[in-house]
Amino acid sequence: MGDSAHARTQTRRQVRDFLTGRRARLTPGDVGLPAVRANRRVRGLRREEVAALAGISVDYYIRLERGDARGVSDGVLRNVGRALRLDETEHAHLLDLVRAGDGARPCRPVAGAAVLRPSVRRILDSMTTTPALVLDGRLAVVGANALGRALYQPMYGACGNASVARFVFTDPAARSFWPDWDVIADDTANALRAASGSNPCDRGLGELTAELAARSTEFASRWDRHDLHVARTGTRRIAHPLVGRLTLPFESTPLAADPGQTLLMYSAAPGSAAQDALHIMASWTTADRGGR
Repeated sequence: MGDSAHARTQTRRQVRDFLTGRRARLTPGDVGLPAVRANRRVRGLRREEVAALAGISVDYYIRLERGDARGVSDGVLRNVGRALRLDETEHAHLLDLVRAGDGARPCRPVAGAAVLRPSVRRILDSMTTTPALVLDGRLAVVGANALGRALYQPMYGACGNASVARFVFTDPAARSFWPDWDVIADDTANALRAASGSNPCDRGLGELTAELAARSTEFASRWDRHDLHVARTGTRRIAHPLVGRLTLPFESTPLAADPGQTLLMYSAAPGSAAQDALHIMASWTTADRGGR
């Protein structure tokens, strides 16, 4: 099976699982329908209830929920999204899946490892007081500056070619490194789920998620939720094995010229203990300006 045919099969399955899961999380009361009867057997909304709320026939909605979205208009998907109370991120994900599944959106094959452009490399290396990494859609490190490698030293030691996803879910050290491991685990699984919808032709991503699901029940349970929300800004607590605990604000931004790549940057409040710790790590890495 070619990449495009394989992707269509996978995305139709994702459409089915996504819609089924979103229907199951709602109760009639959530959408203004009469209260649930005590003998109601269906968890969440019934298909006919979603169809009525979306203004489409039950058969049409059943076909869509089975993953057959051929010819479905944006208007119908918008109505289904409203019926299921999808937010903007979830609606965009549904559109991605449907258009990939029906062949309306070209599939972008992913061949081999992502490449860091030289200009991005120079930008990374110029950030001598800011830990920074570029991640691909599989959350593998495409490139990092010296301070970024120093901050994530436990991940590099465990994984070689560093992978945030494998570190989070397969290395016990991750739970010590991130005191708020559950939050990091949620964001990691959600980011992989979002990436699987935006580019279903990435077989490597499918292999990675299958591997993680087999190795980690924590990942498998999160993957099955089909959640998509990832923090793009906020604060992370890190327990570094050499400099101790740090509280670091972060920013994460997609690189528009490099689809699938994201720049992750950390900072520290002036005069804080975290800033002192970053200065210490920076002094160790002054001579290290190359490599991944």
